[in-house]
Amino acid sequence: MLQPHKKILLLLKKHYGNPKCALNYKNPFELLVATILSAQCTDERVNIVTEKLFKKYTTVKDYASADIREFEKDIYSTGFYRNKAKNIIATAKMINGIYKGRVPKDFDKLLEFPGVARKTANCVMGNAFNIPSGVVVDTHVSRITQRLGLTKNTDPNKIEQDLIKIIPKSEWINFSHMLIWHGRRICDARRPKCEICFLNKLCPSAGIK
Repeated sequence: MLQPHKKILLLLKKHYGNPKCALNYKNPFELLVATILSAQCTDERVNIVTEKLFKKYTTVKDYASADIREFEKDIYSTGFYRNKAKNIIATAKMINGIYKGRVPKDFDKLLEFPGVARKTANCVMGNAFNIPSGVVVDTHVSRITQRLGLTKNTDPNKIEQDLIKIIPKSEWINFSHMLIWHGRRICDARRPKCEICFLNKLCPSAGIK
């Protein structure tokens, strides 16, 4: 008999297949920018902002030389705009100066950039370079894995460590995408649709208000 986490993974794959990243981007640097902007902000809002942002700033040099006050206005609606603007411009300067304008395909080097923690580094490694460096733990992944009983932790780093022990490395990238789509469509933060959820028989939180 399959263990619950294996059944959950099979059902997620059956319903969501190979979903793409929820953030829109055309290259590794745009994904890095979008992921930094996504902190404490919805992917939908980030995509609205980056639609204009990516047309205005088209190269790493554009970001590195951006006026910080103007850039703050460009990303204002994503929240925490002062910190995000400072981090993105500083990161662009580092990439332009140290890595000749190319985002390094290296998890540890990504962590050296301002505003980049494990979630962002995992996202860029997995989606830009197709390298599973870990599991992206955003608010959807955090909430749903706790509800499903896959972790008892609330700290994203501890949740990630719990998940990489039970989810095959080959599924690390897609696992996060599937949970994010599941969180959007069914397992809502305030009103989860447990009655129509295909995981409700495996979920210890099903029906709990």
